[in-house]
Amino acid sequence: MTSSGLVKLYLLRHAEAVDATETASGKDEDRALTPRGRRRARALAHALRQRGIQCDLVWTSPLVRARQTADILARGLRLGRAPVVVESLAPDQPPRHLVAELQALRPLPDAMMLVGHEPFLSRLAALLCTGDPDGLDLTLKKCGLCRLELDSVRAGRCATLEWLISPRWFDPE
Repeated sequence: MTSSGLVKLYLLRHAEAVDATETASGKDEDRALTPRGRRRARALAHALRQRGIQCDLVWTSPLVRARQTADILARGLRLGRAPVVVESLAPDQPPRHLVAELQALRPLPDAMMLVGHEPFLSRLAALLCTGDPDGLDLTLKKCGLCRLELDSVRAGRCATLEWLISPRWFDPE
């Protein structure tokens, strides 16, 4: 655990992506960010950096749109290392698998960002805040971000929802 005993966990839904029909493969997992999605991800990174918000590590879903969003945030926050692709952040995985990977992480960073999809991220937040993946009525908008503060990492009530922002907070378009 960190020196303060608390971990800041940022949950970020990927930015806006093209429709699957616009990809060469026609597959959902190959959807890339739109120009608006890229702009919003850069605007978020800038807003976070201006407010002194940092993270030590970024994990991302393997899907293209999440990886691209994570790359933009890592560069914008001047992380200095590439985001780590984590299969348990894929949208079809249960949140408990990701929690198990977080529990195995040593040392646990003071702050980390998870970039993924809905409804996975809201179910993860619910699991950590209430102990039940269906216990919180929360939906992150595309490029929406929330911060949880964890006193431990477990598949149960261990976190507090500190804040939640929509893209309008940093990009009033």
